[in-house]
Amino acid sequence: MDKNANLEVTNAFPFPIVEAPTADGYHDTPANLASSAPRAKANISYQAEMIRKLREVNVDANNTGWYTSTNLGHFIHSTFIENQVHYQKDINERTVALVHDVSKSSQGGLSLRAFRLSPAFMTAFKENKFTAESLQKSNLRYQDILLELPLQIHNSHLLTSLLHSLPGATPSPDSQQTQTPTLQSLSQTEDPLSPNFYSLNLSVDPFLTQTTDLLLDSIETHHTELNNYQYYQRQLAREQQKISQWQQKRKSENASRAMAKQSPLPEDEWQRLFKLPQEPGRLETMLNSRQVEQYARQIDGFTAGVTGKMFAVRGNLLPGVEDS
Repeated sequence: MDKNANLEVTNAFPFPIVEAPTADGYHDTPANLASSAPRAKANISYQAEMIRKLREVNVDANNTGWYTSTNLGHFIHSTFIENQVHYQKDINERTVALVHDVSKSSQGGLSLRAFRLSPAFMTAFKENKFTAESLQKSNLRYQDILLELPLQIHNSHLLTSLLHSLPGATPSPDSQQTQTPTLQSLSQTEDPLSPNFYSLNLSVDPFLTQTTDLLLDSIETHHTELNNYQYYQRQLAREQQKISQWQQKRKSENASRAMAKQSPLPEDEWQRLFKLPQEPGRLETMLNSRQVEQYARQIDGFTAGVTGKMFAVRGNLLPGVEDS
């Protein structure tokens, strides 16, 4: 529901994953998740049928976008972009993509972000022009691909009442008999704001090391794309040099033919004789650059807590250094 410039999302349903039959008769889940993408024909029909059934039971059923899950923020790729383009182009330009990071949510805090493609990127995607010249004219940068929208999550009043009415876990009689009176008094008078000593753990966050590895892979991919573009530039320079030499030779031949009062030869024949190399698209490079920025921000967030703890105990780690 679009209400007062706020998009309210109250319901969601998953798309079915189509299992492809194998040679031995069994069904195997396809490894390529693009087969279950929202823009697939089977899923479009399934979505229309689900919306029709939700309306029959008086549920606000308007298509406001789609959601996907990711691990360690790895979601900026061509499949994600094509799915969002499918919604913003064919359905509604105000549709959003919700990204659920399961790795961050496993640490106890729900990680849910909302994104939408920028109008400048939608215009460039419709024209399918991602060359260096077109990007320079439109001033489109990798930071301008996605627009992150502010997101607020809240439960309904009925769900909040249900959560408050759920009974707490009661200890079993056997556990009460084995506990001493001191332990029983501590368990009964447990302070919900008691300090958590887990935050004093000095071990490096495992998500930090995994994100660093992903960042290095993305940088290596960026270096490969850069080498491919430099190879194209060298090929283009060689072909242009050949064309320039051919044009100079043809001009000298026409000058000689003019002195001999002969008809000049065509000077645009080089278009048939020479073929310029095709410029590689810059879309994948832009997406990879945006993904590198995503990893860098995650590493910045992960290292904030670890660095603070390391500075707090650096006197014990480095005996020769005194704490200031």
